[in-house]
Amino acid sequence: MAKTKKYYVVWKGAKPGIYESWAECQAQIQGFPGAAYKSFESKAEAEAAYQKGSPGFKPKAGGTGSTGSKSSAPRTTISKSAIIKTSISVDAACSGNPGKMEYQGVWTDTKEQIFHKEFPLGTNNIGEFLALVHALALCQKKGWNYPIYSDSVNAMKWVKQKKCKTTLVENAKTAELYDVIDRAEQWLHDNTYSNKMIKWETEDWGEIPADFGRK
Repeated sequence: MAKTKKYYVVWKGAKPGIYESWAECQAQIQGFPGAAYKSFESKAEAEAAYQKGSPGFKPKAGGTGSTGSKSSAPRTTISKSAIIKTSISVDAACSGNPGKMEYQGVWTDTKEQIFHKEFPLGTNNIGEFLALVHALALCQKKGWNYPIYSDSVNAMKWVKQKKCKTTLVENAKTAELYDVIDRAEQWLHDNTYSNKMIKWETEDWGEIPADFGRK
């Protein structure tokens, strides 16, 4: 029996549009944070859906969607096929917040550890920030242009702002950690990088490969 032809709508991707093969669709969504796409049985359905907008679009409270009407549709699931296997994943863990803190970086596909650091006192957000900077600095040193996954929106924002905006008290117990934070911030100010930082979609993909498994 002949396989039914499908049409793929990409609302959010490298190049939004309608594609006639999965390979073309996948090329637009792979590695794109928050990609939104769906397959349809006919071109007419695909065109109508593309014009209507993503079913996962959620307007702000009191606002409207791109079609001018409120949306109550469920969020769009991001397929695991969108994960870039040749990449680095980072994460942090903290026993108490603040408490004993550690962070690590692993290869996304194998979970093999690349680096790991521990501090007697810190916070999870600080660990996530330092893990990202550590990964970026290592990639620069090694000449790697691999994307880096993190499940922390705050950490990615801090890296882009080149500032660890923590409220952790700086004292004798956190002196070593603050020294590392200062060096990380200085590295961000002194260097540029081309590696993409990508949000790990925990709800769709499960825990990030660098997770310490202490939930």
